[in-house]
Amino acid sequence: MRSIQLITSQLGDELQSKIYSGKTVYFVTSFSMKSGVEMLTAPLRTAAGRGADIKILTGDYLYITQPEALRKLLSIHSNIEVRLWKSKGVSFHPKAYMIETAEHEHFFVGSSNLSASAMSKGIEWNVLINDEKEVFEEGTEEFMRLFYHDQTVPLNGESLIEYERNYQEFHRKHDNLAKKWTEQEEVQLMLPSDKNEEPEEMVQETPAPYTAIAPRCAQIEALEELEKTYEEGYRKALVVMATGLGKTYLAAFFAKQFKRILFIAHREEILHQAERSFKNVIPELTTGLYNGVVKKSEADAVFASIYTLSMKKHIQRFNPEEFDLVVIDEFHHAAANTYQRVLEYFQPKFLLGITATPDRNDNRDIYGICEGNVAFRIDFLQAIGHGWLSPFQYYGVFDETDYSQITWLGSRYDEEELLTLQLKKSYADKIIEAWETYKQKRTLVFCSSIRQAEFLSAQFNDSGYRTIALTSKPIGMSRSKVIKMLEQGQLDAIFTVDLFNEGVDIPSVDTLLFVRPTESLTVFTQQVGRGLRLHENKEHCVIIDLIGNYRNADVKISLFDQEESKKRGDKESVIPTTPASCTLHLETRVVDLLAEMALKKQPRKDALKDAYYALKYELGRRPSYVELHLHAQLGAKPYYDEWRSYHRFLYEIEDLSEQENKAFLEYEDWFKEVEKTQMSRSYKMVLLKAMLEKGPSQWYKPVTAVEVAPYFHFYLTSEEFRKQIDFSGKSHQQMWEYKEKKVANLISTMPMSKWGANGIVTFDEGRFKIHLDIPKDLEEIVYEFTKEICEYRLKRYFERKAASN
Repeated sequence: MRSIQLITSQLGDELQSKIYSGKTVYFVTSFSMKSGVEMLTAPLRTAAGRGADIKILTGDYLYITQPEALRKLLSIHSNIEVRLWKSKGVSFHPKAYMIETAEHEHFFVGSSNLSASAMSKGIEWNVLINDEKEVFEEGTEEFMRLFYHDQTVPLNGESLIEYERNYQEFHRKHDNLAKKWTEQEEVQLMLPSDKNEEPEEMVQETPAPYTAIAPRCAQIEALEELEKTYEEGYRKALVVMATGLGKTYLAAFFAKQFKRILFIAHREEILHQAERSFKNVIPELTTGLYNGVVKKSEADAVFASIYTLSMKKHIQRFNPEEFDLVVIDEFHHAAANTYQRVLEYFQPKFLLGITATPDRNDNRDIYGICEGNVAFRIDFLQAIGHGWLSPFQYYGVFDETDYSQITWLGSRYDEEELLTLQLKKSYADKIIEAWETYKQKRTLVFCSSIRQAEFLSAQFNDSGYRTIALTSKPIGMSRSKVIKMLEQGQLDAIFTVDLFNEGVDIPSVDTLLFVRPTESLTVFTQQVGRGLRLHENKEHCVIIDLIGNYRNADVKISLFDQEESKKRGDKESVIPTTPASCTLHLETRVVDLLAEMALKKQPRKDALKDAYYALKYELGRRPSYVELHLHAQLGAKPYYDEWRSYHRFLYEIEDLSEQENKAFLEYEDWFKEVEKTQMSRSYKMVLLKAMLEKGPSQWYKPVTAVEVAPYFHFYLTSEEFRKQIDFSGKSHQQMWEYKEKKVANLISTMPMSKWGANGIVTFDEGRFKIHLDIPKDLEEIVYEFTKEICEYRLKRYFERKAASN
């Protein structure tokens, strides 16, 4: 077999023969046609049936991909994972097919998209690279980064409906795609990459300023809380610590008690830094990297790339119970599918998530992954108050740009429309004036695009300053070299986009300049953290922020506020109350703008509906009550506050089937009873859960305390935290050992006798009865709705109790 071949025709035949015996099959194409999918359906179905790891990524660029092709991909086999790249107007042109069989690795890359003409008779050039392991590994690693990128969405019933709607609308408005295609700049065709430097060249995390490797500052209390959480029987926990407080060192201190450790991150420099930190804390620890280049899996502590572990062939090299401790760094990424698959696979004794920015407005999901258990939390304002981070002086400068005229694409503004306004000398002059007024010596400037960063850097240089645009584009100089120049005073400013959000720190930076609309509160918080590390030559950090009428402007300002709630719309209320060592200055027009924006906030019910549909779209189905609580942007409680019931909400937005509507209306009084009954302890819901164990047709039948006692006791003692919360105190500790009479007596006293509202529930002559008469055709629905409410209430109850302990 030749190691490299040029294929100019009949690519489909080559792919078919290899897919049939493939163990790993990864496709990325800029567009897909039904004809191409049909050509490969049979081999894909066969390989999927054998359990092959099959992932297909295709794009929505210019809406060339046919909805029929996507529908066909969904129908082939449930084991095939398909994601759609949301191009947002920027070209998406990759075409590659990676297939690994038992004997060989085949990497096709070239011009052929997933269409019959490209696979058979069309004039196409593709290169097949055989058995070049290093190239294949690099290709699959990059594919995984692309496949689970923030700009991708899972293809499911809900996302397909949206794509079809957008497809039809786009083609109604545009009937000349070829002209628009050729107008795209070639530089836009490539996904930005950070791989223009080797990991060892990256700026290393500044060591903590102490000689003895021991917990310090916030780490001391955080470690105590983690130890307590572990001792109480929790298996998962989240620690939220502001950037600069030593999250990685905290994880290393906690890891001392575990034999085998897996540390997962999404950036190479984070893995290298973490490995060094763990070795500093535990010198005798053997460590190894497991990423796209190095795969050392036998060490005491393995530091793994999430993209490598996301591949079936790599994750299955490990036993699910191989690691005692799994640490997820930058845990706010953990809601992504890459992490979900890994977290579902591994079953450690303890899962620790660490992050500085778990903002629920961006990604509430992460709380769900740790089952709502936040062991310790300290934000940057609290850390500043303790003297552990640098104080700041914030200057809000009015931005006259009218962002309401720029198209909003769901998660960001249209880049071309935004650039039309940003790439003006008058706009640059305004930025330079604000910077000159407030700046100190070393500045990081955060821009919204590479072109803006390059434009502004040139404008600053024309004004006599020394600046460089440091982005994912190569500039003939390493990142570490540019950073060193800034630290040594050879540069006044570095213009960047997202390079400094995570993993790279420059403690000497004393000025931050924001010239971008805030789209993500998580990203904004990360970027603010770049200037808050303590440094001997820095008394405070200056933050210069251009504030316009863009989305999240008013919410962003609230991040600097120590007071959690203020009257909406009052001019005084929009000005944050900062720590005593910090100052905040807002231009008058900024104050007026924020007050106006607060008054125009989206009505609460509309916001809740949008959050619900966003989650439904991501899941591809209606979320359960617990899923709404754990994963929805605003949580589940606001739905109860507004509608008094999750299922009433579903009824009003017409998201129930005809049978579900019938069941809800018929038994709404019962659902309300379960939803609102008082719970000083969990016992009512545990009793109901015990009854639900009997199944859809029997759960509401009369029971005695003796009948439910075994499950009641098992549920409350199977997890240490439940036992400590609801079997605490001298009178209840005797219940830790199962004794039927005592447990049954407790159940009879409470909760059986504490229900009884509206006559729906009675407890008479030792028998607990729910007075429901449910026809056969509605039994399953009433059962499922009741179960949803019961599980949600138990989830919220134990979360609240754990947080207050």
